[in-house]
Amino acid sequence: MFDTLILILDSTVRLATPLLLAALAGLYSERSGVFDIGLEGKMLGAAFAAGAAAAVTGSAWAGLAAGILVAIALALVHGFACITHRGNQIVSGVAINFLAIGLTALLGQDWFRQGGRTPPLSGDGRFTNIQLPFAEALRDVPVIGGLYSELLSGHNLLVYVAFLAVPVTWWVLFRTRFGLRLRAVGENPAAVDTAGISVTWLRYRAVICTGILCGVAGTYLSVAQSAGFIKDMTAGKGFIALAALIFAKWKPVPVMFACLLFGFLDAAAIRLQGQEIPGIGEVPVQAIQALPYILTVVLLAGFIGRAVPPKAGGVAYVKERT
Repeated sequence: MFDTLILILDSTVRLATPLLLAALAGLYSERSGVFDIGLEGKMLGAAFAAGAAAAVTGSAWAGLAAGILVAIALALVHGFACITHRGNQIVSGVAINFLAIGLTALLGQDWFRQGGRTPPLSGDGRFTNIQLPFAEALRDVPVIGGLYSELLSGHNLLVYVAFLAVPVTWWVLFRTRFGLRLRAVGENPAAVDTAGISVTWLRYRAVICTGILCGVAGTYLSVAQSAGFIKDMTAGKGFIALAALIFAKWKPVPVMFACLLFGFLDAAAIRLQGQEIPGIGEVPVQAIQALPYILTVVLLAGFIGRAVPPKAGGVAYVKERT
């Protein structure tokens, strides 16, 4: 039972990683007052760019750079539409999602002729797992060995980056001048503008942060978790990350726990496939696969109370002229 629990928790960490990166990405954008429903599209575009670059160059680091650049480009498109031209933020996010879905399928087929996939990655083309010191020596130690060697050790670099990003994001948002201004511009942009600070530049920096983290999330999917890009491989993870962000009420540490919860539901669903449940029998695979999404809706609908977004969220700022 303990070994099974460790394996489920190990899968939880791996499955929660892209959700955590995407949710933290949305946190920067939405705290600045720019709602971003296009997390899914940015992740998908980054996953394709990373998989393609890693396949061509044979370097996972080249894939990471390409993924981040493409995600930043899509984030800037969103910013240009919503910040500069004061367009509807929801419509812009949906457009980015559709753009990424179409372009990744089209370019994947045109460039590689493998049904929208990129060539399989191996060797230096992927981020391999890292063994922490003494992981093998402690493997047989009861309880501690399993926790250290299986749960803490044996993940790739981007997993550790994702969880390190949580305290970094907390520090940036709540202990730096940039974070103070970022939160202020999401609550009262007119006051920030009155203080002589550019609302537009602050929001652009926020969406750039969103692009960087979405780029890492997409790269993780295609170059670390998988061995190449697969058509529509994000499979709604951007929307679950958005749900986790709302569930955690736009706070970094609760975001991590929310993503771990959704990752645990996904890991448990995988383990339940093909299993007999007493009094019910074998549950259809489709029902098990839908479980994380169903529970996401249930949790959001009934267990978080009122989630109050930043007051200026979703509202384009128009500078008053005197």
